[in-house]
Amino acid sequence: MGRGEIGLAKGAWRVSAAKPRVSARLTRRLGVYVVTGTDPARGRTDRDAALAAIEGGADAVQLRGEGLSDDDLLALATELASRCSWAGVLFIVNNRIDIALASGADGVHLGQADGFAQGRAAIGPQRILGVSVTRAQDVAAAEAAGADYLGATVWPTATKPEAVALGLGALREIVVCAHVPVVGIGGITLANAAKVLAAGADGVAVVSAVVAAADPVAATRDLVQVIGSRRTFEGDAS
Repeated sequence: MGRGEIGLAKGAWRVSAAKPRVSARLTRRLGVYVVTGTDPARGRTDRDAALAAIEGGADAVQLRGEGLSDDDLLALATELASRCSWAGVLFIVNNRIDIALASGADGVHLGQADGFAQGRAAIGPQRILGVSVTRAQDVAAAEAAGADYLGATVWPTATKPEAVALGLGALREIVVCAHVPVVGIGGITLANAAKVLAAGADGVAVVSAVVAAADPVAATRDLVQVIGSRRTFEGDAS
């Protein structure tokens, strides 16, 4: 039974009987999900982006660290795992299971081509496994592999131009099929974040909206306010 089949209010999600523990814990830890990146024009690094997201009140931070050596990536991941833990922020490493394990991260996020089917066995039962899906038909395999949440690209993005943009309609289809939280990513800004939640997503993942902002801390805070207002509205309406 998918999330759209039992008549809850739009945007609400429910806990699958098969995965109550992690899903319940994730209910409000994926609302504002900042993915790190760099902004050479501003001299901004992955570390800068992550620290701004933490200060701004993000619910989750994902470290990409593209271009970093393994040693530098591990050092940064280890620092961020500690800082996020202290701040109560979920810390996820993109693609690198080895780095996630060695750094003490909360989990790892894997794409369709990243061997996600073996991810759960590699990280164990306690860490969080996020999996990107490109269509509703991908949901069942991701959940069977032990995904705790799903990521879906909503609009085109220069950050990852090869990603297939699904649009809000296809995002709704994924939400209906899913038994775990769904996070929208791709082209999401302060102006359109509420539309992603209205389509049923549990959170919004952003890169440029924070990394390229003039004030990334303020940009994060603004997103937190929008997501919080939407959640309050849905709670009042339910």
